Amino acid sequence: MENIVRPDDSAYSKRTNAIVTLLFLVLSIMVFLPILLVFIVSISTMESITNTGYSFFPKGLSLDAYRYLMGSGFYLARAFLNSVFITIAATIMGLFLMCPIAYAISRKDFRYRRFFLIFLMIPMLFSGGMVANYMINTQVLHLRNTYFALILPGLCSTWYILILRNYFQSAIPDSLIESASLDGCRHPQIFLLIVAPVAKPVIMTVAVLQMFTFWNSWYPALLYIDSNHTELYPLQYVLVNMERSIDAITKDAQYMSGMQANVAPAATIRMAMVVIVVLPVMILFPFFQKFLTTGMTVGAVKG
Repeated sequence: MENIVRPDDSAYSKRTNAIVTLLFLVLSIMVFLPILLVFIVSISTMESITNTGYSFFPKGLSLDAYRYLMGSGFYLARAFLNSVFITIAATIMGLFLMCPIAYAISRKDFRYRRFFLIFLMIPMLFSGGMVANYMINTQVLHLRNTYFALILPGLCSTWYILILRNYFQSAIPDSLIESASLDGCRHPQIFLLIVAPVAKPVIMTVAVLQMFTFWNSWYPALLYIDSNHTELYPLQYVLVNMERSIDAITKDAQYMSGMQANVAPAATIRMAMVVIVVLPVMILFPFFQKFLTTGMTVGAVKG
């Protein structure tokens, strides 16, 4: 029987690909333009923003905002290193904690699988509240003014565990686990030697999500770190404090002069803060993009 080929199939495919490509190109430009605007505003002069506002084509360029931030010197550099340390430590510790839990509840032969699954789901629906968390972390665990206060409270996420569990169930055949068991491997060996290499995309996906979460985190420092322990401040909390100080200075100058204060310095410094925080994420994201795409989609299809 001869194959029937429609004469317009190839043309239809090319036309569809062109439309889809154009659509995603437009969406990419729409996403990129705000980032570009933030960077341009951060290097604009105060007079340019005062006269023309936020513009892609400022009348003057200046690095005063970055000089102001770099003026903090060692204080800002130490906060940056604190954020790097907290992010890396939390990511590694979180994976060592969540991956074995997800593997255990993904195995149908695990006796307490349903119990632990329900136990993990409860925090997603009910929470003890901020006061209860604060009392446990400070009065019971004594984590106040330590790096652990910035790491342990957000170390384990039920949502990430469920992502790992679904991937383990759908992308790793039971026959592979059974074959390893017949060869005499125990579950820790099976997980490290078989499951982890196969599940590398989803593990890297969770690692990236965990990294972004802790890199952008500043609220735990507000709760658990006192003002006399500034050496523990992460970068985001330091930038938040700088922004508050700038706002306070601007308001004081307005009240003292009786005239409208110039908001340009605060605007440029805010944008420079955004660039400093977002730049490491933008640099690392392309290297992890393939893991994010694969890890979030493969586990959703059974087969």
